Amino acid sequence: MTLSSPSRDVSGLRDYAFDWALVDVETSGVIARRDRVLSVAVVTIGPDGEQTGEFSTLVNPGCDPGPVHVHGLTAERLLGAPTFEQVAGRIGALLQDRVLVAHNAQFDYDFLAHEFARARLYLPVSQRLCTLALNRQVDPPAADMKLGTLAAHYGVEQTRAHDALDDTRVLAGILRATLREAARLDLPLPLVACPPRQDVQFAPQPPKTPCAYRNPGRAEAGGPLVQGMKIAITGETATSRAELVARSVAAGLNVMSSVSRHTSALVTNEAGSASAKARRAAAEGVPVIDEHTFLRLLSDVRAGTPHRGAAEGAGASGGVASASGGAALVPGVVPSVPGVTAAVPGNAVAAPAPTAAPTPVAVPSTPGAAVPAPRRPSPAATTGRPLAGRRVLILGGTHPAAAAARTRVVELGGSAAINLSRTVTEAVLLPGGEADRRLRRMPELGLPVHDEHWLNAPGAAAPRAAPGATPGAVSPPTAPSSPEREADQPPSPLVLPRGGVVDLPAPQQDAAPLWHITAAWEPQEAAEIDVVAFVLDEDEQVTFDEDFVFYGAPENPAGTVRLLTDGPAEQTIAVDLAALPPGSRKVAVAAAIDGEATFGDVGAVQVTAVPGTGAAPLARATLDAATTERTLLLAEFYRRGPVWRFRAVGQGYDDGLANLARGYGVDIAD
Repeated sequence: MTLSSPSRDVSGLRDYAFDWALVDVETSGVIARRDRVLSVAVVTIGPDGEQTGEFSTLVNPGCDPGPVHVHGLTAERLLGAPTFEQVAGRIGALLQDRVLVAHNAQFDYDFLAHEFARARLYLPVSQRLCTLALNRQVDPPAADMKLGTLAAHYGVEQTRAHDALDDTRVLAGILRATLREAARLDLPLPLVACPPRQDVQFAPQPPKTPCAYRNPGRAEAGGPLVQGMKIAITGETATSRAELVARSVAAGLNVMSSVSRHTSALVTNEAGSASAKARRAAAEGVPVIDEHTFLRLLSDVRAGTPHRGAAEGAGASGGVASASGGAALVPGVVPSVPGVTAAVPGNAVAAPAPTAAPTPVAVPSTPGAAVPAPRRPSPAATTGRPLAGRRVLILGGTHPAAAAARTRVVELGGSAAINLSRTVTEAVLLPGGEADRRLRRMPELGLPVHDEHWLNAPGAAAPRAAPGATPGAVSPPTAPSSPEREADQPPSPLVLPRGGVVDLPAPQQDAAPLWHITAAWEPQEAAEIDVVAFVLDEDEQVTFDEDFVFYGAPENPAGTVRLLTDGPAEQTIAVDLAALPPGSRKVAVAAAIDGEATFGDVGAVQVTAVPGTGAAPLARATLDAATTERTLLLAEFYRRGPVWRFRAVGQGYDDGLANLARGYGVDIAD
């Protein structure tokens, strides 16, 4: 539904009444610790939705303005503008005692935080709200979640895209409309405490030089060093540490900051020292070399095996490949490959057969065929899939019963929802679900509610009306009746089962967007969940500890993998796949629970793969097989020849995050 004239009045939404400060910044780049703000606009709105203030200004960053073709701010235009330090006080006064609101709020918040820090001032923001995250919860029938698309959907006029003040005025209209939708769905606002647990002052070390060679393994006694060997250094050395590292890197060795079972050798003059590296080397049987021997070996390092380049390996042209190395896929057709499953939009496949739980370093690799980009299923494609194009919310039930019901939804071609949103088409009520607060919203939203037996034969029985509904007043949604109506509907993401795989489309020539893996779950009161990422090489190991991204270090040194905190029940890992070095073969994303709760208490976790900020998701999976586990591998991006792929994993471990990180080669102190 498009709103032709959105109302400003939100005074009746008492649970959503805050003093808001809506913000938009235009910047010289996308990395807040490096790039600068070029313009900033703030619009303040009261709890009733009425505007109470407005301020905007250009900012002279004292550096190159970056992508002028995007924001139109040339160095000449910015030359006479004030510096950020000169306007920080005015901006701070507008932010004081208000909730900061922005579209992709972490981006704007991080830039403001760094600019205030450079000015040696405190950023007076205690909470923020991301309208992108809020709209992901509402999930309106729009083509994507970009600002311009949502403005058109909600009927908000946009005159100058990428103009900070106009974008902020547009954001005000989107916020009002989205708050009304959130109230209809009884959604809690995804407010984020600021600063979040990750320190806004976090500044990663300069990127290390990626090693161009594969690890050949352990150094042999009396044998030569080989390019690609992983070398760690500990203790006092006669040669400066900086020189040892520089000479090692120049020779093609991979200098590590920690020791793991994949370390080739430890360089130390004190083999019996009590350092953490020496203790770990002794425990893992890592060879120890003294400094004098190491310097001699450095003069004759043997040639190693280069990492596989992006142009090598199996695959098909155009960025579409089949998992078996066979024929490329035809859009809308599922290939028949023995032991391999695939999904098309609106359809789903049964989850792969259970396999033995792997060790923490062996991420499950259930095979799956590549699939085409999302599109609406044809009648032929949905035959035998009665829930194709439907999104079903399960209410109540024990964890095993609810998990089984969601699995059945996917088997029938539907998508299992974890929260009430605009795309939910119906609900299934299991025992105990009568107390769910979302049930009372069903009559107002016109959503049918079915009993637990409905999934045995969907459509065979009349829907069970929600309490308070008029009998016969609700009915299952119908398919589009015309091409015109179908064209108005947003594309549906692929529904992947546990272990399902999809090829990522080849990047456009003029753009290589960040890819996002977003994890979401029902809001929790007794458990705090952290999403983390590991950047891994061919040996399923981090190249160095800083390639472990988590709340305390939310960005790796190269800035290619970042953690985004979108709300208390949603976190995102953003990955610049095009900028990863050839030796990075996989980015594994996991979730861990801080405390005694388990994922059986949390319930289902929804994972989506999204190309860029606010774009329509490519694929979605609902993972809820975990019971006693406290750590859950969610998904991964991995290379197959020239193609990057996304896999929904869903493998849990009873151990905590520290053991998982150690398994990937991260040096975690006891």
